Amino acid sequence: MRIGGPSYSCSMFELSKPLEARVRASVSQLESALTEFKNVCYANSLGPESMVLTDLIWGAQTGALSAIEIFSIDTGRLYPETYELIERVQQHYGRALRIYYPQAAELEGWVGENGINGFRDGIDQRRGCCAIRKVEPFRRAVSGRGAWVTGIRRAQSAGRAMAAPVAWDGEYGLHKVSPLLEWTEKEVWEYIRRKRLPYNTLHDKGFPSIGCAPCTRAVHPGQDPRSGRWWWERSESRECGLHPRTQAGFSK
Repeated sequence: MRIGGPSYSCSMFELSKPLEARVRASVSQLESALTEFKNVCYANSLGPESMVLTDLIWGAQTGALSAIEIFSIDTGRLYPETYELIERVQQHYGRALRIYYPQAAELEGWVGENGINGFRDGIDQRRGCCAIRKVEPFRRAVSGRGAWVTGIRRAQSAGRAMAAPVAWDGEYGLHKVSPLLEWTEKEVWEYIRRKRLPYNTLHDKGFPSIGCAPCTRAVHPGQDPRSGRWWWERSESRECGLHPRTQAGFSK
């Protein structure tokens, strides 16, 4: 079965009853987060789950959920297809994603010391690169917020299977809200297909999870979807550091 290929057929715009129930539950969770935490943002990673959450938030147009600011992080090493997706998403909704970038001085210093692809020299180097390109911009993006929304699902990894729908994220000092925890991959793609949402075309080429271009590759059918991320590492926990295991459950 292809990750997101055109072989998946269905009647457009009409959601199945089980999927409608999923949508209602996710929307209700987002609305509750806004009511309770006020200043809520969504960290859009530009994956399939991100397309669903972006539609739930921006598709509401004048609804309450449109108050949730959507941002993304440009690490400077993204695939061309990812940049194209950003443009297509903005055109689809007529709104602009807020983009955060790494601090130039920190990045220049790290590259000068480790080399342009020094993240492959060891786990500490890779985590250091992720910290500068992703974690630090993310920390700035959520500073002062009441909560941030993430698209993680239980089925994505053993760590994420332990996540709570709403949890205190002590790493960043705000609550973390995960409205898609119970969604399956099939449901995510059903929603995308039926609503004709934009998505990264690399998903049609065997990329279930897409990050920086040097650190992501396609996977074979049946492989762990996360196995294409930092594949040269032996560690079973391949995360960029946005979701550290620092609290009950799992915080990305």
